[in-house]
Amino acid sequence: MFRTSSCVLTLAIATAGLAAQDPPGPRRNALDRATNDLVPPPGAPTGALGTQSGPLRLIDVSLDIMAAAGASTERDGVLADLKGGGHDPKKRGFTLQQAELSFAGAVDPYFLGKAHVVTLLDAEDGESVVELEEAYLQTQQLPAGLQLRAGTFLTEFGRINPTHPHAWDWQDQPVVMTRFFGADGMRGPGARLSWLVPGDTYGEVFLGVQNANGETMPSFLANEEVYEERAIGGRLFAEREVRAANDLVYTMRAATAFDLTETTSLGLGASALLGPNATGGDADTLVWGCDFVLRWRPLSNERGWPFVKLQGEFLAREFEAAEQTDVADPFNPVTVAGDTLHDQGAYLQLVVGFATGWAAGVRVEEAGGRGAGYDAGTQTFVSRATDPYRADRVRVSPMLAWQPSEFSRLRLQYDYDDSDHLADPVHSVWLGFEILIGTHPPHAY
Repeated sequence: MFRTSSCVLTLAIATAGLAAQDPPGPRRNALDRATNDLVPPPGAPTGALGTQSGPLRLIDVSLDIMAAAGASTERDGVLADLKGGGHDPKKRGFTLQQAELSFAGAVDPYFLGKAHVVTLLDAEDGESVVELEEAYLQTQQLPAGLQLRAGTFLTEFGRINPTHPHAWDWQDQPVVMTRFFGADGMRGPGARLSWLVPGDTYGEVFLGVQNANGETMPSFLANEEVYEERAIGGRLFAEREVRAANDLVYTMRAATAFDLTETTSLGLGASALLGPNATGGDADTLVWGCDFVLRWRPLSNERGWPFVKLQGEFLAREFEAAEQTDVADPFNPVTVAGDTLHDQGAYLQLVVGFATGWAAGVRVEEAGGRGAGYDAGTQTFVSRATDPYRADRVRVSPMLAWQPSEFSRLRLQYDYDDSDHLADPVHSVWLGFEILIGTHPPHAY
């Protein structure tokens, strides 16, 4: 992430991309609906990128803008921890959650390229922030159902982490995602190979490898800034370079989806991550999880309504903290004993589309763990309850959404937050608005 006082470069790229497009054709549904992740309508003619058939479009460009206004019973300093996602509404008053500029195009019959550049205003100081969220190439012609992706990309873990904020049903990322994967989701440079399992039922296996360092890898090698702001269990940062294959983080995921009836489908997935962490020695971190999504939609409906979608994920982390020596006071060094910190969390969310353009839902979340934290200030071990990123916590979030069209959405969300690190529950209300301009590539099922 880097800060800038201007977005001139980003706008220049956008202008160039727009100039490269073919004359506009029919616009497809580009804003992910609360009914489903974006996929082309069944039976629709598609080209190499899932767009309409016809002449090859060399580049698709889109701009998605998300903003919110809200109020809370807590001040902004507390909200910054409760709403720890980088694109969450987290400030009383107004928040620009993001303006995402996306590019997708066929390089040739063998490769496609995609890039997503995000701009936002820092909730704390109002500075402009620009992030290169993803930029990668992807093969189109490998045999036997294989596909290779290389570049920098969101890690293929579960259902929320690989998707962008505008594809979420709620305005913020689940608590457990923030705790395990940081403010902006787990992502980084690397490669990913997937295999589409032959058969009548969808099945896919993913194997990935990425760099384990940086601000988007907080459960792994991370960096010094991450440990200054959100050190896991208060442990000290020990820099570790990439010297061998075991200094990288590895991803494994298996997913399937099938029809239960003509109107109901079920998707299931299991994911695992393994890599080194920054506490020193040969300390490693294991993250694993399982997920599902159940969808119902009648055979005949209008623009995807009515519908019902039930989705959930469970995640667990085993963080092996190595033994360390705290030498902040050179005359009184303190040995921080090694330990394995266990954390877990889950969310379950239900969305019901009850009328064309209208949907309502509720999300319930829980997060907790085991293992004491370390307070470098007092050089003592402390209870997890003092740590906003490891304390036991429950959040309940009802939501109402209205989509005037496929390219705009309004969401009203209430949060009830009860965390052990706070004396009283927190009540917050957020009104979010989103628009999309241009053609956005489809998201996965």
